[in-house]
Amino acid sequence: MSTAKETAAPSPSSIAQGAIISGVINAIINGAIQWYLLSGHAPLPLTVDGISSDEHTVFGAAVPLAVSLAMILTAVAYTTIKPPKPRFYPVFLGMTIKHGFFALGVIITFAVLWQRLLGSILVPLAVAVIILGLVAGVVAAIVNYMTIMESHRRSQE
Repeated sequence: MSTAKETAAPSPSSIAQGAIISGVINAIINGAIQWYLLSGHAPLPLTVDGISSDEHTVFGAAVPLAVSLAMILTAVAYTTIKPPKPRFYPVFLGMTIKHGFFALGVIITFAVLWQRLLGSILVPLAVAVIILGLVAGVVAAIVNYMTIMESHRRSQE
């Protein structure tokens, strides 16, 4: 008879299902927020050829959206994980920073490649909002999945 509290780790498929639901919810919420924020700026370019441009772009809006969402959702996911779980500092604080830099790198790399290969393309507000909603949904789903899987992996150690 074991005195330690044993909990069965959720299956990767159930974690993925929860992450997808989180992604869909975040896509809808952040799409609505972006519609409100960008409503006076249509049509919008996806990217522009220049780092110091004052022009609003879709991927320019996607960078802070993805980074802040990745970091916030990592911290929020920590609060939803049932014990036993690793301590927030240093494990989850490091994971929060890592997820922020991961989102930053992926979005910026994609935007630079897009600009290099396809150039500046203007899109209507609805398309810009759909793209930003998809970015938010994908970031939310991936971060949720990575956070919970890593937490369960570390609690097994």
